[in-house]
Amino acid sequence: MFKAIGQDLQAVFQRDPAARSRVEVFLTYAGFQALMFHRIAHRLWSMKLRLLGRVVSQFARWITGVEIHPGAKIGHGFFIDHGMGVVIGETAEIGDFVTLFQGVTLGGTGKERGKRHPTLGNHVVVGSGAKVLGNIRVGDFVKIGANSVVLRSVPSNSTVIGIPGRIIKSVGERVPEESMDHANIPDPIAERFEAMEREIIELRKKLENPNA
Repeated sequence: MFKAIGQDLQAVFQRDPAARSRVEVFLTYAGFQALMFHRIAHRLWSMKLRLLGRVVSQFARWITGVEIHPGAKIGHGFFIDHGMGVVIGETAEIGDFVTLFQGVTLGGTGKERGKRHPTLGNHVVVGSGAKVLGNIRVGDFVKIGANSVVLRSVPSNSTVIGIPGRIIKSVGERVPEESMDHANIPDPIAERFEAMEREIIELRKKLENPNA
């Protein structure tokens, strides 16, 4: 558990240029604080001390604004940026080096029992306000755009945006980690308008110069 907390702390400095010192992170970073409490709550949950685990997670929710069920499984190097409003359900599973921004929900879609929350692979980035719902699998090196609603599984090395979420980019090779942020996601609507504009310009040229 302490090793995982150390990796979580290192992840803050790797992904947030505003982080200045360990003391600052411990005292002021709600996402990191919520994750520390979760490591403790999850250990209690695993020891069948379910009520105590829920009490710890509820206390963390009260002081950080981040709700992580103690049953959720979270890998190493996890980072919640500006964590207010993040919700992670009981059967959610999160891989290593994943980043969630504020307002993200990893939730269920109904009252079914068993595995009902998503599984995220490694090096996934989920943008602000996005909802990933149901027992689906999000592969490694996936970007999910802000405010997207993802209801179906996503293959590795893909970019997803929209409501409902749709894959707008998928590559056969791994996306470089330094590009794994949610500010550089392409806009398919703008790209389509640009393509249409180019087609219109070409048609005008042909109409104005039919013999060209």
